[in-house]
Order: sequence, then C-alpha cells, then structure tokens
Amino acid sequence: MDSTTTELVYEIKGALRVYKNGTVERFLDTDFVPPSFNLPPSLSSKDVTIISDPNITARLYLPKIDYPNQKFPLLLYFHGGAFCLSSPFNNKYHNYIAKLVAEANIVAVSVNYRKAPEHPIPAAFEDSWAALQWIASHRNNNGPEPWLNDHADFGRLFLAGEISGGNIAHNLAISAGASDSGLGIEILGVALVHPFFWGSESVGSEWMDPDRKAAVDGLWPMICPSNPDNDDPRVNPVVEGGAGLVGLGCKRVFVAVSEKDILKDRGWIYYNVLSRCGWMGVAEICETEGEEHGFHLNDLESEKAKDLIESLCFFFNRDMPSF
Repeated sequence: MDSTTTELVYEIKGALRVYKNGTVERFLDTDFVPPSFNLPPSLSSKDVTIISDPNITARLYLPKIDYPNQKFPLLLYFHGGAFCLSSPFNNKYHNYIAKLVAEANIVAVSVNYRKAPEHPIPAAFEDSWAALQWIASHRNNNGPEPWLNDHADFGRLFLAGEISGGNIAHNLAISAGASDSGLGIEILGVALVHPFFWGSESVGSEWMDPDRKAAVDGLWPMICPSNPDNDDPRVNPVVEGGAGLVGLGCKRVFVAVSEKDILKDRGWIYYNVLSRCGWMGVAEICETEGEEHGFHLNDLESEKAKDLIESLCFFFNRDMPSF
C-alpha cells in the first residue's frame, strides 16, 4: 500500500478499516451462504431482486404452510453491521432470521441495503424505504412476489433490525408516519434490538470505555459526511426532547438492550422519551443482564438468546386472531 492507503481514517478493530484514499477493508461477515443453507425442514427461502438500479436485493423466508393461502405476520428486517458490514446472505444473519421465522411463524424479507462508506448515508435509508414501498406494492395481493401475495398478512406488518438495522427500522417508521409518505400501508410494530443511537454528549456509563466510545463517536461522521453531527436526528432521535418521535408511524415499539453494550443507555433514553413525548402508541423494553452488544447473534442456542427470540416472537404474534 502507498502512504495514503496506509493512513487510517476510521477503524473498528477486527472488523473494518477505512483509509484516506477510500480503500475499505472488511474482516467480518463477508461470507455467503445459499438460501437453502441449514434451513429447518419446514422453512422455504429464496433470494429476490427488489430493484435493479440501484441493486437492492433481499432474502425471503416462508414458514410451514398448513393450508392454501394461509396468512402470516410480515416482517421487513434490516441487518446490523455499523451500516458498513454484513448482509442477509451471510451465515450469521441467515441462521438468525431462519430461526426467528421458524419460531415466530412469520414471513420475513431480509433486505440487503448498500453499505457505507462507499455508499454513505442516506443510501441505506433510501434502499430500505424502496424495500418498504416494494412490500406495500403487494398490499392488494397483486405484487410481483407470489409468497407475499399468497401468505403475507398486510394488517400485521412489522419492521425490525439489529444495531444499525434497528436505526434503519426506526427511521423508516418516522418516514412512514409523515402525512405525505404516500406509503398506503400501516406498520403495526417496530422491534429495535440493540439499536444504534448516539449523540454528541456522553450519557450514562459511556465514558467508562473510552476506546469503544471513540469508535462510536467516529462512526456517524464517517458514514454520513454530508451531516457528520452526532446530533443529527437520524442517529440521535431524542435531540430537542424527542419532538420528532411524536409522529412515529406505528402502533407499538419493542426495544431490546444488553447490560454490557455501550449503546444500552441510548436505548433506555429512546424508550423513556418515546413513552412520554405524546406518541400515541405503546412502548416496551427488555434488558439482558450480563451480555454484550449483539450477543445473541453469536450463539443462538444460548438460554439468553432463546429468551430474546421468544420475546420477539411474542411481540410479532400478540395480535394474532384466535380461532
């Protein structure tokens, strides 16, 4: 590498390096597994193209069908990875969503949005909004994807995501709540797991891990050079007292945090502000004791990961009709 290549401008140790000349090195979650990989026998999965320009793709999951035209809650899911890493097609997220679909008995669409820094913010938000519009195009059961036409219950649409994906899910719900969104479909609930929210001033215990705090401090400026302020409401939704949260376009929100995650306090603040800002929905939060950021993705069979997945399953199925 020449001298400009070797000059680092941003690093997540062991995961990502961004150099001054624009070179990006990724060390995690670069693998690809096919849709059929490690699927439970009752599940089906396939990859689809949502839009060809820009290239927005997704992995779809369909649970066991017991009778023709059976309807399931519909989940639009956004993976984590600091807006820079991972995809729906790697082993970690494929296995996680497959397990969630099997246990929650839902249809899921896991979106592959463009990654920063090559595609800075707002690319991830634009791609994810396009995916939500694509979902909405099926609401009368005449969209381009038969699995959604035949088996998605559009009255029970959920958004969810891990970390940066949680940030995306929140911001899409904000956009969906705007009077001029033109979406034509309602979002029942949003699940934010270890969501990436931040701010310019330290809160809670963030100062106790200065190295990790410095990495998070530098993330938004790196992925969003057009507005590098950590108080941009897209990354700090409670700025100015959370006035923007009043119009959140869903009926209920589930927030999951973990005790040892540097993002934990931001998740709690989001929950507390959302609960009292005048938003007319219902918010709930759970904290997993003794665990780190994204712990469940690394061991889906641990008891605490199972507990978190069970909480998500309950959230997605609370409004299921009884027969």
